[in-house]
Amino acid sequence: MRRPSFSLKGVLALPLASLLAACTVGPNFSKPKLDLPPQFTEKAATPTDIALTDAQLTHWWQSFDDPVLDQLIDQAIAGNIDLQIARQHLLQAREDKVQAEAGDLPTVDFGASYTRARSSTTLTWPPGTGNYHYSQIGFDASWELDIFGETRRATEAATYDVNASIANRRALLVSLLSEVAVDYTTLRAAQARLAIAESNLHTAQAIANYSAQLEAQGIGTTVEALQAKAQVEQTQSTLPALRADVAVMAHAIAVLLGRYPGDLEPMLSQPRPLMATPATIPVSVPADVIANRPDVHGALMDYAAANAEIGVAVADELPHFTIPLTITPQSSAMNTLFSGASMTFIAAIEGTQHLYEGGKLDAKIRQARDNAQAAQLSYKETVLSALQQVEDALVHVQSDREANASLAASVADAQKALDQSTQLYHAGLQDFLTVLTNERTVFASRDALAESDAALVTDYIALYKALGGGWQHVELDPPDVKAMIAQAAAQRRKGGWF
Repeated sequence: MRRPSFSLKGVLALPLASLLAACTVGPNFSKPKLDLPPQFTEKAATPTDIALTDAQLTHWWQSFDDPVLDQLIDQAIAGNIDLQIARQHLLQAREDKVQAEAGDLPTVDFGASYTRARSSTTLTWPPGTGNYHYSQIGFDASWELDIFGETRRATEAATYDVNASIANRRALLVSLLSEVAVDYTTLRAAQARLAIAESNLHTAQAIANYSAQLEAQGIGTTVEALQAKAQVEQTQSTLPALRADVAVMAHAIAVLLGRYPGDLEPMLSQPRPLMATPATIPVSVPADVIANRPDVHGALMDYAAANAEIGVAVADELPHFTIPLTITPQSSAMNTLFSGASMTFIAAIEGTQHLYEGGKLDAKIRQARDNAQAAQLSYKETVLSALQQVEDALVHVQSDREANASLAASVADAQKALDQSTQLYHAGLQDFLTVLTNERTVFASRDALAESDAALVTDYIALYKALGGGWQHVELDPPDVKAMIAQAAAQRRKGGWF
C-alpha cells in the first residue's frame, strides 16, 4: 500500500493562514442601518411610477427632446476637464491600493560587485598578497509578517478609497450633466426673453409712432407722446443685458465641455424654443434614491475606509516581526563564484515592540476612531441631504407648475386688455395712460412667463439630479485607460512586482 505523503509546508500553511486572518485587529466594517421612510412626503410613488422613472434616469436629458442638448451632453462627458482630473485621482487611488497590497509581500534586492586591488608585499603583518581579485553578488530579501493585519487593514482602506473615488467621479458626472442642462436652459430662456423684449419693443414703437402722429395733428398731447417714447426707451434698455446673458451662458457651456469660451457662440446663437417639460413627474422611493446616488455611496466608502484605518493604527502599536534573508556568494575567482563553497547566507527572524513613544500611538488610535465617527456622521448627513433634495425638488416642480399655469392665463388676459384698450383709445373712448399701463402689464407678464417656463425646466433637471440620474450607463474610462488598468492587474496577479 502506498503511504500518503505529508508536506510540512502544507500542514502549516492552513493553520498559519487561519491564525493571520484571526489576528486582524480593528473593527470589521458594517454598513449602518437606515430607518428610511417608505415614501416621500411630497409625492408617493407607485410601482409603475418607479419603473417609469428608472427608465428615464439613465438618459434623463433625452426626456426634453432637444437634439442640441443631447449633443452638448455627449461632448461634456467626453471633454470636461473636471472629469479628466477625477480620472487621474481615481488612478492615483488605484496605485495607492497597489502599494498597500505590496506591503504583504517580500522585498528582494540584488547587488553585485567586482574588485581588483593590490596590497603591499613588504609588510610582515598582515602579510601582503600583492594583486588580488574579489567578486561578490548578493540577494537581500525581507518579509514583514502581517501577524496583526496592519497590511490587510491598509489594503482594505485603500480598496474602499478606490471605490470612493469611483463614486465621487460618478457624482461629479451627475452634477456636470445637470449643470450643462441648467446653463443651456438659461441660455434658451435668455433668447426667449430677448425675442419677447424685441416684440414688445416693436409694439411700443408702433404705439409711440401713433401718439406722435396724433400730437402732430393736434389731437394728442405732448405728454402722451413723451410717455409712449419713454416706454420705448425703457423696453430698449432691457435688450443689452439679455444679449449678454446669451453670450455668458454660451461661454459657460463651452468651458464645461472643455473648450474655449467663444467656441460655441456660432452654434448656440441660433435661437431655439425652450425645452418642454416631460409629461410626467419622475418620482421614486427613498430606499431607491439612496441606493442610486453615487455621492451617498462615496460617503459610505469614506466611512468604510476610515473604519479600516482604525485597524492600521491598532496594529502599529503591536509587535512587528520580520524575516530577513541574505544570500551572498563571494569568491576571488569568477569560475568559483557560484560554487557551494563560495556561498554565504544569513537567515533570521526579528521582532520589535514599541516600549515608549510618549502616547503617540494611542493618540493615533483615538484619532482614527474619531475620524471614523466623523465619517459615519458625514454619511448620515449625505443621506439626509439627498432625501431633502428630492423633497425640495418635488415641491418646486409642483408649485412652479401651478404658478406657470396662472402666468399663462395672466398673459392671455393682459393681452386682451391691451387690445381692447388700444381699440378704445383709437376711437377716442379711452385715455392713453390706460393703454400704457396695459402695455407694461403685457410686457411684464410675457417676460415673467418665459422666466417661469425656464424655472420649471430647471426644477425637472434638479429633480433628475436629486434622484441620482445620468451616470448609470455612461462609459467614463476610454479604452486606453481601461487596458492599462487591466494590464496592471494581470501583471500583479502574475507576480510582476518583482
